[in-house]
Amino acid sequence: MNFTIRTASKNDMPQVLNLIKQLAVFEKEPDAVEVTLTDLENDGFGENPAFHCFVAEVNGSIEGMALVYNRYSTWKGKALHLEDLIVNETMRGTGIGSALLDEVVKYGYHLGVKRINWEVLDWNEPAIVFYEKNGAHVMREWNVVHLNEQAIKNYISKL
Repeated sequence: MNFTIRTASKNDMPQVLNLIKQLAVFEKEPDAVEVTLTDLENDGFGENPAFHCFVAEVNGSIEGMALVYNRYSTWKGKALHLEDLIVNETMRGTGIGSALLDEVVKYGYHLGVKRINWEVLDWNEPAIVFYEKNGAHVMREWNVVHLNEQAIKNYISKL
């Protein structure tokens, strides 16, 4: 399988959004994607980009992506968060996921981060095996905590 891993361009965002929607279906949340093409273009390619994105390209088509952004750990210092690593279902098992993870780790290393972190659904056993095989520690004793947009508004209304 011949593919290229590269930094995404603004022109790649329609295909990146399609992969994001594919992931939502896979994660049994098909209607949960609220981000728009305009959001991705503005947030990723403005004066102060909110994220960095890598894509896997096969014959001119984006078949995978990894989206990361900077974080800071009070215990470790500079950290990188991998928001999503997505490979088109028809391309899984071709090495694209490994190549994207390689690129994320190299990127974090060159940024001088002390940690790269991400979440994985507890039922996504193939992903858990993949990450552990690559040296990641899946911290099953931790719970992810979110305040969604409505919860933020409710919180603010009580201040």
